[in-house]
Formats: sequence, structure tokens, C-alpha cells
Amino acid sequence: MPNQYHGMRFLILTLLLFFGHVLMAQQDSLPPTKQADSLQLQDKDSLLTKSKDSIPKDSTRRKLKDKGMDRLGVKKEDSISIRDYKIISYQRDTIYVDTTLTIKKEYKYNYLRKDDFELMPFTNMGQPYNELGKNFLETPYYPRIGATAKHPGYFEKEDINYYNVPTPMTELMFKTTMEQGQFLDALLAFNVSKRFNASIAYNGFRSLGKYRYEEAQDGKFRVAFNYLTQNGRYGLQGHIAAQEMESEESGGLQDRSQFEDDLPDFQDRAKIDLLYTDANNRILGKRYFLDHQYKLVNHKKDSTDKEPTTLVIGHEFSYESKIYDFEQTRQNDAFGQDPFLTPIEDRARLKTMFNKGTVGFSNRTLGRLSGNISLYNYNYFFNSLLITEEETIQNKLKGEEISVGGSYSNTLGPFFLKGNVNYTVSGDLTGNNFDAMARYRLNDNNSITGAIHISSRMPDFNYLLYQSDYRNFNWQNNNTFEKVQTQSIKFGFDSKYFGQLEATYSVVDNYTYFASTASEEEIGLGQETAFVRPFQESGTINHLKAKYIKEVKWRKWALMNTVMYQEVTQDNQVLNLPQVVTRNSLYFSSDVFKKAMFLQTGVTFKYFTSYNMNAYNPLLGEFYIQNNEELGGYPLLDVFINAKVKQTRIYLKAEHLNSIFSEPNYYSSPNYPYRDFVIRFGLVWNFFS
Repeated sequence: MPNQYHGMRFLILTLLLFFGHVLMAQQDSLPPTKQADSLQLQDKDSLLTKSKDSIPKDSTRRKLKDKGMDRLGVKKEDSISIRDYKIISYQRDTIYVDTTLTIKKEYKYNYLRKDDFELMPFTNMGQPYNELGKNFLETPYYPRIGATAKHPGYFEKEDINYYNVPTPMTELMFKTTMEQGQFLDALLAFNVSKRFNASIAYNGFRSLGKYRYEEAQDGKFRVAFNYLTQNGRYGLQGHIAAQEMESEESGGLQDRSQFEDDLPDFQDRAKIDLLYTDANNRILGKRYFLDHQYKLVNHKKDSTDKEPTTLVIGHEFSYESKIYDFEQTRQNDAFGQDPFLTPIEDRARLKTMFNKGTVGFSNRTLGRLSGNISLYNYNYFFNSLLITEEETIQNKLKGEEISVGGSYSNTLGPFFLKGNVNYTVSGDLTGNNFDAMARYRLNDNNSITGAIHISSRMPDFNYLLYQSDYRNFNWQNNNTFEKVQTQSIKFGFDSKYFGQLEATYSVVDNYTYFASTASEEEIGLGQETAFVRPFQESGTINHLKAKYIKEVKWRKWALMNTVMYQEVTQDNQVLNLPQVVTRNSLYFSSDVFKKAMFLQTGVTFKYFTSYNMNAYNPLLGEFYIQNNEELGGYPLLDVFINAKVKQTRIYLKAEHLNSIFSEPNYYSSPNYPYRDFVIRFGLVWNFFS
């Protein structure tokens, strides 16, 4: 019955979006031209300037039909193009709605809706992603709840987009899953008035999976809004998000020979024996977010001054509650013997409230300068204290962090500078962070970029405190673990003719990780997972990553290449990554049917060298290091046929085609095979009124 209700929610939501689209189409106002100031949203400045997809300017063009208006002396409204439909990020950067079909869109047509080049997915949709690459440049300032293997699809506040649209816009993404299910990402954006825009979105799926016990399902609902007053002095954006992500957990294969021997009896993967079939975990989150600003000073030289001198005060508020659950009906030796209670019902909770006050100054010559003060309240807790003969483990970590910071950005001819700094005045979780970036544009086709990152913070909460009904998964480290120290430097070169090259070098001290302390005998008994605990490395880890992206075109053919090289220097083997990862797409593009359809078809080859791939612990929702076996060193071959008709993109892909004739040695993690050959299809459809 719950699955039937889940399917009904899909149907009801789709009908609401369609009816809402028709009703909101009555509001058809054009957003007036706005001045570029500190409240206005700026074009995105990334560390590496990436090539942008071309956007047809008149794909949604609308003209007034009343020819008699000229005779009446009434001026016609400006026509609307697709560039008037704007997407605004958390950082208040702006991009345009893009309905083109490119190879980059092919890479992003997945559960995450972003390029997963540095990730290795599990067999079913919505399951964890193993890491093929590491990025130390983007470290959240505050620790999070943990269960990072469950979070790739979770919408953080930085992932929520806001919209500025002249007319209602709907976007529907549909894709088939692995077995008995569908994926839907639906969005309706509209303007309630000329200056108030809102959006309603739902992202959800259900997939039974090929194996006997791996069903996964999500439901993520978001409401977002943004507003700017007539005089442009006050602006706000905010959202409400409610998310639930749930999956069955089996621990992987019980007998690998059933998979690796490729016997006919086990071609039906549902017949393969699994470690257990009575566990599941879940992430549940709710968040309320508001960011608003007011201009105290807005001095313009004249009406054409698009960069006036301004003085702005702002306030950001966020309240979020998050729950991580693990449940199992019976005890299993894979997590340990003699639990405190059965059935197993583990629950970690985190409630946070964040307030930040900002004062910003903007000037054509001096650039944009701001200072802020932040208050972060947190409460991470479990149901009860745990008292044993060895120790007493608290039931919560509660406190507040007070920090001050500032930011600066400016454009000086071909130079663009951007920086951000934060320093904690009071609190135990965080220390400081500093980010700076400079980009120099050599000419219209070439630019170079440099960036630096320095941060200090405690690891995620589940490293510091955890409680479980299984005896082995109880610890408290908030008084023994130290802050993780990270320093990174990055260089990038972006050229229209030579491609994109970026290199990052990172130095990490006090690196934290999960590892198993099981003996060889316990590993042989299948109990490696039962002895997973958090550790902190005393030595320094050095990580070098270089990535090169280049597309070669000849007539209607193109070859898109992405190659990444990594090198890790460490005293102990605690950070395991493949040395080389490559992805190469050879494809053909052309207009067909008298240019009524744009067709793009080709093949994608992905490969990464073998390495000690991280293992997965379903109880913690985390990956842990293992140095017992190397996995990888196998190709992944996908064949795709994509098409575009007006604003509709149609996708058809044969995934992992080479598994039909290759040896079954492909794993996403120890005991977790990668998916077999499967054909999936779907579409992305935009409606404009």
C-alpha cells in the first residue's frame, strides 16, 4: 500500500503542476529592467570559466498581435526571449534557462542532475556513490550530521535555486529506474507580481532494483520565493524544503562466486544470496531559509549609472532539523553479537539555527566589500545516555558558535578578484576558513585562474558522538579529536582552443576517516563491518589532482575527453583514490527531418585504474577504508541516442553495454556489484506561457 500511495503522489503532483501552469499563465507581466547593484544578482564567477551552451534567443518569443495598436499610439511591449527566464543561486549568481542539447547535458542527465565524473554509483538508483576523486577546496564551515554516503542527492541550502520569470515556466524531468519505478523532477516557476517570483518543485523516485533487497525511494519538496521592491532598495529570497530519502540495505553479496562465476542460475540477480534482508536506513530533513537585504544608501550619478555607490545591511536565517535512522528487525553478526536491544532502532538527530548579519559597501572603483557576524546554534542528540563499565557516553552535543568574517570582490580591467574569510570568536566546532580567487583574462579566448583555500574545523558529528543498539558502534571523541586542518592551492587555464586544465594541491592534517579493526579471522567470518570505528590520522596527507577537459570537433562529429590524474602521499594508507580516471565520448550531431529535430548519438567510455576501493557500512551510512583488495580497472561503455524537439530533450541510453560480454568483475564497492546492462529512457520538457 505505501508504494501505491507513493505513485499516487506522483500523479497528483503532475496534475497540479499542469493545472497551475494554465492558471498562472494569466499573469504575463514583463520584469522591468533592473540596475546592477548590490541587491541585483550577478553573473556567476567560477574558479574556472567554463564554456556555456548556446541559447536560442527566440525559442519562446511572443509578439503582440493587435496591429491596430500602432494606429492608437500604444507602444508595443518588448518581445520575450528565453534569456528572460533566469535562475538565481544561493550566492545570488544568475544564469539563464537553457533548453539546448549538448554532451554536457548528457553527463548531467542522472539522479543527481550534475556531472558524476568523479563518482562511482551503486547498482540501484538512489544508493550511495563511491568517490573516484577528492575535492578539499569546498569544505563546509560547520560540521554536518554525517552519513555522507546517503547525502549526494540531498538538497543543502546552497543547492536551492530561485527563479525570475516573465511568464509561468514548467520543467519536467522523467527517467526510468532499474526495476519497477520511475524518477520525476517537476518544477513550476511563476511571477505572482512583477517583482515577486515563486517556484514549487518536487523530486522523487522509487526503484525496486535488480537484487532481492535494495529498493530505494526519495521524496524532496521545495518552495522558493524572491522579491525586490519597486525602488530596488529591499530584496529577499527564501525557501522551505522537506526531504526524505530511504533505502533497503542488504550488506552486499553473501557469496561472491554466485556473481563472479557467471552461472546461468544467477543471471536473474534476484536469486543471488545477500548478507541480510531486514535492514533499512533513512535521511529525513526539514529546513526554513530566508535571506534579505536593504540599501541604506543608493547613490547614482545619473539614471544610466548601473554601478552606483551603495551601503547595504543584510540578514540570513536558516533553521534545519535532520534525522538519520538505521533499523533492523533482527541481530546480524555483520554488525556484531549481543546487541543492547532488538529490533535495532538507531536514530541520530541534529537541529541547527543560523543567523548572520551583514554590512556591505559597493563602489565602481573600490569594488564590493562586506563584513558579517554569525551565530550558529546546534543540538546533536540521541535518546539516552550510555553507561558501561569502561565509560559513559553522553546523549548530546549542544552549543553555539560565534564567528566574524568578510568578503571582497572587484573587477579591474582583465582582472577579477574574489575573497572570503571567517574566524570563530567563540565555540569548539570551528576555527577559521579563508578562500581567495583571482582570474586574469588574457583575451576573449584564454584566461588563467588561481585560488587558495585554508580551513580549520572539527569532523562531522557522527565522528564525535554516536550511539547504536549494536555495542561496537558507540563512541565519544569530541574531547580527543582535533580540528581538521586543510590548505589547498589551485591553478587553472581555460582556452577555447586548447581546452581546460586545472591542478589542485592539498595538504591535510588530522584527517578523519572510518576503518575496521577486525582481525583476519573476523574478516574471514564476514564480520569486518562490525568493527568499523572513526580514527584521526596524525600524519600529513598530500593530495595532487590534475584534470584536463578538451573537445575535438570535425564537421558533425565530436570527441569529448576528460582525464584526471591523482597522487597521494601519506605515512599510512588512509586516503585511497584511483590514480587515473578517464571519460571519452565520441558522438555525432545533426539536424534531421527538415530541422524539426536535433539528433545527438554516440558512445561514452569511462575507465579508472584499480585501487583499494572504499567499503560501505549501511549502519553508519558511511564509507570506510579497506586495504585488503583492489577493485576497478574495468571499462564502462554506454551508448546513447538523444534528441531535441523544440523545448523537449529526449534521452535513450544503453548503460554498461560491455557487461554483456565482459567478465563479471565490476564492483562499486567491496561486496556491491555495479549495475548490469540496462536500457533506460526519459525526457526533460520545458513549458513556457
